[in-house]
Amino acid sequence: MPPITHAHGGCRFCGTPLEHVFVDLGQSPLANTYLKPDQVNQDERFFPLRVYVCEKCLLVQLEEWESPDAIFSDYAYFSSYSESWLRHAEAYVASVAARFELNARSRVVEIASNDGYLLQYFVDRDIPVLGIEPAQNVAAVARAKGIPTRVEFFGEANARKLRREGMRADLLIGNNVLAHVPNLNDFVSGLRVLLADHGIITMEFPHLMRLYAECQLDTIYHEHFSYFSLLTVERIFAAHGLTIFDVEELSTHGGSLRIYAQHTNRGRQPISARVESLRNREIDAGFDTLSGYLAFDQRAQRTKQTLLDFLHAAKRAGKTVVGYGAPAKGNTLLNFCGIGTDLIAYTVDRNPHKQGRLLPGTHIPIYEPERIGVTKPDYILILPWNLKNEIMAQLAFARDWGCQFAIPIPETHLVP
Repeated sequence: MPPITHAHGGCRFCGTPLEHVFVDLGQSPLANTYLKPDQVNQDERFFPLRVYVCEKCLLVQLEEWESPDAIFSDYAYFSSYSESWLRHAEAYVASVAARFELNARSRVVEIASNDGYLLQYFVDRDIPVLGIEPAQNVAAVARAKGIPTRVEFFGEANARKLRREGMRADLLIGNNVLAHVPNLNDFVSGLRVLLADHGIITMEFPHLMRLYAECQLDTIYHEHFSYFSLLTVERIFAAHGLTIFDVEELSTHGGSLRIYAQHTNRGRQPISARVESLRNREIDAGFDTLSGYLAFDQRAQRTKQTLLDFLHAAKRAGKTVVGYGAPAKGNTLLNFCGIGTDLIAYTVDRNPHKQGRLLPGTHIPIYEPERIGVTKPDYILILPWNLKNEIMAQLAFARDWGCQFAIPIPETHLVP
């Protein structure tokens, strides 16, 4: 694809003008703007879902069409509705508490702490915590669990305020928040300010190398402003006086990284061999050169075509297809493919905050999971495919009438 002129400013890390398209997913509504039935006839706002790659620092990024305030102040995502995510959080807490000898004198701060899904496990160990969560409705759930939570966005000014109050984080956590930050430099600078001299930062985010290799185009949506390789995130953290000393590759969200960072000049942790190993693998995969990024758009088109082929074939055969889940990633995929109720009758979700609403853009209705047992569809399209094993186990009863599961990524395939 030839370079195009970008009219919305430069790279959010280094300021270089953005000219190279990583993938163009067309026009899409904000992925978490679920509609009430009486909103169907109101004008819906759609924004370009076009992703660029910076030719200088190679940060993959979206334009900022809507402020974080508009996206996150009243949020429909509650982490505690996924059993596997709770197990992931509990295992993490056990691991870091032991590794870094956290105790009642330690201070743990989580940014974007959601409904307390993770901090509750530190509380169980009598380790002092503070959550920072911009969504008032979600923070209220955490507070009801007894987890101290501040309702605010995190950045350098916020970090300096906490420091003036005597707060320094021995462990500073951010799970799936780094990608959601439009002002990346302000956020990472805030991490440095709040981190105790010998403190540890851990951050989890979807790994760009896995997104690329498995064509996970649906992990792209307007709330995700940036997409990170280890190479790029190392560069960003180094610019703010932070060094990544360890990295883990996780299965969560279709393949994530968990990075461990410390102050460059004051940290005490040795550099793990895993950092150099992954860095070299990313270089071998082409993530250190611009040309390595520019074939993704064509792969995304193939993913779209295989899903549409499957749905149209099912319709011609008189088969019914329903969805499972109402995740943000599903909304990206369905809007990119132009899929509506003509091809997918409805979807279901365990989250009662989404039930009774409609998916943005496509207006597919969201029901409670029990509806599947009533209508007995021929196929269930699993939209949160990263949780497919957990979901297929929950829905094992659907095999009784011959129902099959469809997984849309990297290309649509059936699981009997």
